[in-house]
This record gives sequence, C-alpha cells and structure tokens, in this order.
Amino acid sequence: MDTAQRIAQFETMVRPEADPNNDMAWFSLGRAYSDAERFADAGQAFARCCTINPAMSKAYQLGGEAFIKAGELSKAAEILTRGYVAAAERGDRLPQQAMEAMLTKLGEPVPTVKAPDPASTPAMSGGFVCGRTGRPGTKMTRPPFRGPVGEWIAANITKETFDAWIAQGTKVINELRLDLSRDEDSNVYDKHMREYLGIDDELHAKLTGGE
Repeated sequence: MDTAQRIAQFETMVRPEADPNNDMAWFSLGRAYSDAERFADAGQAFARCCTINPAMSKAYQLGGEAFIKAGELSKAAEILTRGYVAAAERGDRLPQQAMEAMLTKLGEPVPTVKAPDPASTPAMSGGFVCGRTGRPGTKMTRPPFRGPVGEWIAANITKETFDAWIAQGTKVINELRLDLSRDEDSNVYDKHMREYLGIDDELHAKLTGGE
C-alpha cells in the first residue's frame, strides 16, 4: 500500500459521516501526511488529534515537528507549548524533552511547570498507562497473539486501546473489503494495526529482527 492510498483511507475514516472524533485515525493520518511531506496538513491532523485526546503527548511533539517543516513556526510554538505542559503533567518525559528542545531552537520560552503529583500520575502510582494514548487502563493478562509484536502490545498497550483497535480493524476490513485468508490483505490489515498502535517501521523491524 502506497502513501497516497493510506492517506485516502485515513481521510475516509475521519469524515463527518464516519468517525471524525477518532483520535487514532487523525494520528495515523498525520503520520501518512508526513510521509508524503505534506507537513502543513500533517500538523493540522496532529493538532486535531490533540484536541480530541489532550493526553496524547506524542501527537503534540509530531505536530510541532510537522509545523516546523512546513515553515509555520507560530503554529509550531503554540502546539509545542501546550504539549510541553500536557506532557509534564503526565510525566511523559521523552516527549517533554523533545518539545523543550524544539521550543528552545525556535527561541520560544519553555513553560514553567510543576513536577507531577505522584498520587495523581498513574505511571508513578503503579497504574498501567497506555503507551499509545497516554491514558490509564487495564493491562492485558496475556499477549493478543503469538510473537514479539504481540508481546510488545501486551507490555505497552492497554486492553481498552486494543479493543478499540478491534473495532477500528473491523471498519478497515469492511471499507477495504479485505480477505484475511490472502497474505496481501492480511499484510494490509497488519499495517493498519501497527499504525493504530504506534508501531512504526523501525520498531517493527527491531521487534521482528527485520523480517
């Protein structure tokens, strides 16, 4: 599946008559736009994702990167500033550090934030936080399927997010008329799953040994 096809499919998923409040679809659309070097569109898609799900720190980070590449520096500063605060409140250190570096490079002030309260931060209080959405949820009791990708999902993705993917995956099957008994269609389904769950090509190659 080429980038243009991915863009068309994700655009279909977020249409008003489909599911315009699907934060995961907007996130994946932002990635697809970025792959096509449509950086202004990517920034807008990531910004929409952040509006729907303010806890998704990675979307702020990628939105800022996209706006910078598009030359829309004021929009980059705005989304990075909001994202820095949101990431700090959740204790999402890696996105927070990345956004701090971008704000500094832009010559923008880095917001002053308080350290997160351990009692109110799920990651610090022992709760399980989804690596994809930033939301607390239920840790899976076992991998959803065999192999290193399934094990990674169980270690990093909440049951709620994976259940949401199952619903989204059903839409993918129906909209693309996939026949999962065919290797080509199964690969398309797996690609959409990885997009949805935040497993990029680099991580996938690392997990599978480049298979």
